[in-house]
Amino acid sequence: MIYNNVIAREVAEYLLEIKAVVLNAKEPFTWASGLKSPIYCDNRKTLSYPRVRTFIKTAFADIVAEEFKNCEVIAGVATAGIPHGVLVADVLNKPFVYVRDKPKAHGLENLIEGKLDKGQKVVVIEDLFSTGGSSLKAVTALRNAGAEVLAIGSIFTYAFDKATKAFEEANCKDFSLSDYPTLLEIALKLDYVKPEEKETLLTWYQNPDAWK
Repeated sequence: MIYNNVIAREVAEYLLEIKAVVLNAKEPFTWASGLKSPIYCDNRKTLSYPRVRTFIKTAFADIVAEEFKNCEVIAGVATAGIPHGVLVADVLNKPFVYVRDKPKAHGLENLIEGKLDKGQKVVVIEDLFSTGGSSLKAVTALRNAGAEVLAIGSIFTYAFDKATKAFEEANCKDFSLSDYPTLLEIALKLDYVKPEEKETLLTWYQNPDAWK
C-alpha cells in the first residue's frame, strides 16, 4: 500500500520526469520472468538525480521515524535496495546491513552482510515490489537470523493483489512511496500516455499474467 497520497504523486512525477519509469502499451517490455508488460521501472536512475534521491531518502526516513520509532537497524535488499537503504540509514544515523539473494560462494558465505544481533528490530528497504517474492525472501533471511522485521518499504509497487496477499500471509507490514495506479493517473494528467492507451494499461494491471 502507498503510505501517503501526496508523496505518491510526487514520486510518480519524479519517476516519469527522469524516465525511471517508461510506459509503452504498443511495444511491451519483457521482464526477467518472461512476463510481457507495458511498463518498465528502473529505480536505479533515481540515484543519479540528487533532488530525486534526496526526496526519496527523506520520505523513507520520515516514515520510519514516525511509524517505526523502535527501529534499530535499516536493511537493504541486494542489489537495488542497497544504496537507498544506506541513504536512509545515514539520515537516521542507524546501523545498516544488506541481504544477498543467495549466500556468498566464498569466504564466510554470508547471506546477510553487516553486524546484526539477534532480537534487533529492522526496517527493510527495497526498490520495487512486483509479486513480493524476492522481498519476502530477504525478510525470511532476517527472521532466520533472529531479527524482528517491523516492515518492508519500497520506492514503487505495482500494487498487485498477489503481492498484497503474500505480505499478509507472511505477517509482514509493507508500504510504498508510490504505486502503479498513481503513476498511471499522473502519466495521463501530464500527457506521458494518451487517453486511448489507458484501457490497455489498466487491462494489464488487472490481469498481468494473461495480458498479451
